Order: sequence, then structure tokens, then C-alpha cells
Amino acid sequence: MIRAEHISLKISKIEKEEWDMIKKTLKINGVERILILDKDETLAQVLRNHLLLTGCKIGCGEGHCGACNVIMNGKVTRSCIYKMSRVPDHAEITTIEGVGTLSDMHPIQVAWMAYGCAQCGFCSPGFIISAKVLLDNNPSTTREEVRDWINKQ
Repeated sequence: MIRAEHISLKISKIEKEEWDMIKKTLKINGVERILILDKDETLAQVLRNHLLLTGCKIGCGEGHCGACNVIMNGKVTRSCIYKMSRVPDHAEITTIEGVGTLSDMHPIQVAWMAYGCAQCGFCSPGFIISAKVLLDNNPSTTREEVRDWINKQ
């Protein structure tokens, strides 16, 4: 037999789940986007599944490998572990798709290809994003600073 308190419990659970949806206004690769999404989704899931920006890879899913790196408000962000509830409204996010185009590649992308850094290519977007942030902040880095930066990312 179904009791009234069971029904109200189920209804309140449904209402709560509806409240888990959030509205975010973000600038992604220079384009303002208004999104309604689950607050517990990760930034990587939103980029890949909702916006089809698949250059952001999900490697380890734990924030260790860096394949998911994107730039958020000028800083490298591990998008596979960054929940949408933590993404500030009006955040500026740059993915590998926003770094350059096939007809106008960023110098880091050109160097990546010219020096054979790509290997299989899975983690290349994350490394290029990390290198871009480093060089944006310090265009005259030493080899040691680059090594330290990449090891921290």
C-alpha cells in the first residue's frame, strides 16, 4: 500500500533533482553561451557532451594527466574534476578549439607539429593549453621554467 508520505517523499526528491540544475552564462572560445545543466557535471563533460568541443580529452578522470586542461579566466584548469557548480558565472574559458584554427594556427601548435611532439596526440591539447598559459604569463621562459611548469600541470 502506498502512503501519502511516500508520495510526498518522492515528489520532494523530484523537486530537489530539478533544483540541481543550474544556469550558467559563460564565454567559451570568445562566444557567450547560456547553459542549463546539472551542477554536478564536470566542465569537461559539458564541453564535450553539450558543446561538442571534443579537443578537451578525459584521460585519467582524476586531474592527474592534464589531457583535460582548459584555460579558465587565464589559469590552467583541470576540467575533468572541476564541477560546474564551482565555475563562476561569466567565466572566460578557452579550449584547444579556441587557441587556433587550421588556417591560422597558434605558434605553439605549429611548433608542436614541427618538432614531432604530438606522438599519439591524445594529450596534445592539454599540453598546448598549459604551454600557452605559461608563455602568455612569461614569454621569456627558460628551459628549466618550462620543465617545472609542465611538471606542475
